[in-house]
Amino acid sequence: MRSLMCFGDSNTHGTMPMAELSDIGRYGRDLRWPGLLARALPGWQVIEEGHPGRTTLHDDPVEGPHRNGLRLLPALLESHRPLDLVILKLGTNDLKGRFSVNATDIALSLEKLIAVIRASGCGPEGAAPAVLLVAPPPILEVGCLAEIFEGGAIKSQALGAALARVAVRAGVPLVDAADHIAVSDLDGIHYDAGAHAALAEVLAQAVRQQFA
Repeated sequence: MRSLMCFGDSNTHGTMPMAELSDIGRYGRDLRWPGLLARALPGWQVIEEGHPGRTTLHDDPVEGPHRNGLRLLPALLESHRPLDLVILKLGTNDLKGRFSVNATDIALSLEKLIAVIRASGCGPEGAAPAVLLVAPPPILEVGCLAEIFEGGAIKSQALGAALARVAVRAGVPLVDAADHIAVSDLDGIHYDAGAHAALAEVLAQAVRQQFA
């Protein structure tokens, strides 16, 4: 059986749209996209590594350095090896005002994570795992998260195109989630259950096509 790791943030974790900052609801495995992906890909072991607040490579001065994806990625690759595939879906939390980065900065950060995956030797027989890059959909500045992501909505509109350029340079397939789903109107960041289902279907198709 082949294995893939879903490396992402709260939308990989399955965090529900939030009415208040204190909300910590999480969809069950049968509703969040990695769990649905596992059901759609019976020949694959799907490993869920979604962490709310995870950034590409920034230590979060408010939520803690453990949110830094670059810090955690090497250990997770080694822990779960051999990995045939890593689905890399990050970038939304980098849009928080506290990080002061633009879409190109975020894309370059994801390009660095791709390089780490390829240099890891954590694929079968010490090879590099394959990478499937996912561009998150644009965000909205609404609800309880609006101030935290102030200025991020306009930046997020350019993220898909910036990641498309990274995908070409790195030679990896890209799924632009904006072509298939949108964020919830409740908090402008997280996905409803229907979006999780749609994303799982699209990613399952991409895995079958690219990694048959």
